[in-house]
Amino acid sequence: MKSLMKEKLKIVKIGGNVINDPAYLQVFLQDFARLEGLKILVHGGGKKATELSESLGIKTKMINGRRITDEAGLDVVTMVYAGLLNKKIVAGLQKYNCDAVGLSGADGNSIKAHKREVKEVDYGFAGDVDEVSDQMILTLINAGFSPVFCAITHDKKGQLLNTNADTIASELAKALSSKFQVELVYCFEKDGVLTELDDDSSIIEFIDKEVYAELLSKGLIAGGMLPKLSNCFDALEHGVSRVLIGRPELIRETSRKHTLMTL
Repeated sequence: MKSLMKEKLKIVKIGGNVINDPAYLQVFLQDFARLEGLKILVHGGGKKATELSESLGIKTKMINGRRITDEAGLDVVTMVYAGLLNKKIVAGLQKYNCDAVGLSGADGNSIKAHKREVKEVDYGFAGDVDEVSDQMILTLINAGFSPVFCAITHDKKGQLLNTNADTIASELAKALSSKFQVELVYCFEKDGVLTELDDDSSIIEFIDKEVYAELLSKGLIAGGMLPKLSNCFDALEHGVSRVLIGRPELIRETSRKHTLMTL
């Protein structure tokens, strides 16, 4: 007897530089709304959180490109991620007839995390994901809704946590890959993974574990791309069918260059 094919699910993570460009964001939301089939959107919004912090006189603390989330900072990122940006994105999708539902990890106990352990650096109220509970997520997507997750989780003890949006996308993809054929798409302002940050022609079009190891050994992958690619391989090792990295236009499935990642 032939096994039944899993239904396809696309999980798309959109980066902050796209969110901060109103015109670009509108084009992306229209493209996302037009995607056929089941879909989930994940977003961050660190730049907008930094802007609001400055306007409120709250100093943003960063170490190696990562936000230190103290109590005041957590209030700001929660307001921006789970409030302002999440609802603007949801409203934008409704404009294009995509029935979206805005969520944090606390909603429906969908994404539980713990406060990051203090080692060399105390990241404050930063959360590392422990578990994705798919009960509510499945209910929503099977009813025809498109969940829109912000980068806020919780510890099931009443504490909200600021959690990396790339990680949230990866963890959702891993959790749902047992039930769906999941494709994970990371959209940001570049064509894909680049060997030279300021040279768009230096795109790496295909990365598997062997290529990744070679890139690392040559020092061609560094900074914020390191945790992003780590999330990608983690997802692939847990059943995700493939990962794409590139500009938002790639969800149109045009011929634009992008990075394809597989095992």
